[in-house]
Amino acid sequence: MEIEVKRNSLENFSSLQDTDDDIEEDEDEEPVTLGFVEKPKNPISLLPHFFPSKAGGTPAWLDPVDLPSEKSRTCGICGEPLQFLLQVYAPISDKDSTFHRTLFVFMCPSMACLLQDQHQQWKRRPEKQCRSVKVFRCQLSRSNAYYSSEPPKYDKTDKSSRIGAALCNWCGTWKGEKVCSSCRSARYCSEKHQVMHWRSGHKLACQRISISSQSSESSTSNGRTTSTEMSLAVASNALWPEFEIINEDESEFDTEAPENNDSSSLVPKDQMDDTIESLMENFEGDDDKKSWASFHERIAKAPEQVLRYSQDAKAKPLWPMSSGRPSKADIPKCNYCNGPLCYELQILPQLLYYFGVKNDVDSLDWATITVYTCADSCEASVGYKEEFAWVQLSSPSAMAP
Repeated sequence: MEIEVKRNSLENFSSLQDTDDDIEEDEDEEPVTLGFVEKPKNPISLLPHFFPSKAGGTPAWLDPVDLPSEKSRTCGICGEPLQFLLQVYAPISDKDSTFHRTLFVFMCPSMACLLQDQHQQWKRRPEKQCRSVKVFRCQLSRSNAYYSSEPPKYDKTDKSSRIGAALCNWCGTWKGEKVCSSCRSARYCSEKHQVMHWRSGHKLACQRISISSQSSESSTSNGRTTSTEMSLAVASNALWPEFEIINEDESEFDTEAPENNDSSSLVPKDQMDDTIESLMENFEGDDDKKSWASFHERIAKAPEQVLRYSQDAKAKPLWPMSSGRPSKADIPKCNYCNGPLCYELQILPQLLYYFGVKNDVDSLDWATITVYTCADSCEASVGYKEEFAWVQLSSPSAMAP
């Protein structure tokens, strides 16, 4: 997909929002852009200099140097490095500082941590929250140190930035600040990832790298190339599968949802119906049942959507349930300018189906993840500014009152 097409659609939904409307009011059907996932036709299109929207795999960092800090990149519950969920390219055209703008969402893959996260998000003081879901906003002006001021041409003239922080050899996600003491080539974001990489085969590769480095001391550049090739193998089976995110206006689906008899559909209708029925059984209150019926009716227009983007100042999340929704007071102020946060997008549980997450009791699951960002998309010295996520689980009993 041409970058102009993606950019135009994303500029629509990334317009500034306000928080004047009460979050607990019924949702109005404001214009929405839907996100769908598909396997990339050309994986190169997901590289950072093409400014992609993507899910799974490793992030295409917008600022390749000033990455989130060690404290920011770990789960506040278990302390393990967070896993990349998705990113959305969402520039704001009326400000130079937001010419390039991307939202990154990370989460701990542990459902036990997500359950504890529910109690954390209700705390009114963000500095006291220990979250397992984190959102980062990164933005750059048109003229910057990493990318051309002209849009990509999608030919051999497009050049990726050679500037960037060294990444972890296991997850390929976070800055690799720890170095293997033996080969001095492999880098890690945590001791856990170093151990996992060692057990998965780096123990043998490390010896070969050391030997190769010693035998090529007279040719420094060749030695570096060999080390890189042998040590930069990311453990792809430890990551969620990679997809490109494609956008469509919800209005294009504003017809009565037909019976899904298309055998090529990625979400089987019988599986979806079973999920809906099982969820309905969990709802004891009429308000939750009413909310879920309304939620499903709207989602059913395009059942394979994984994201919903706001494109209007009055747009609000589409809540699956009335319980577990935040009030206006539950949404904190911006960490950097103390201004209001506004709803910008939400992530639906359909994404877990594409990631191949099993439907077990202990498997990761949610009803919706809503993302709130600084209404002014403020500037700060830090490259990645932490925003706010609100998670609503599918089981009311698991949510804090």
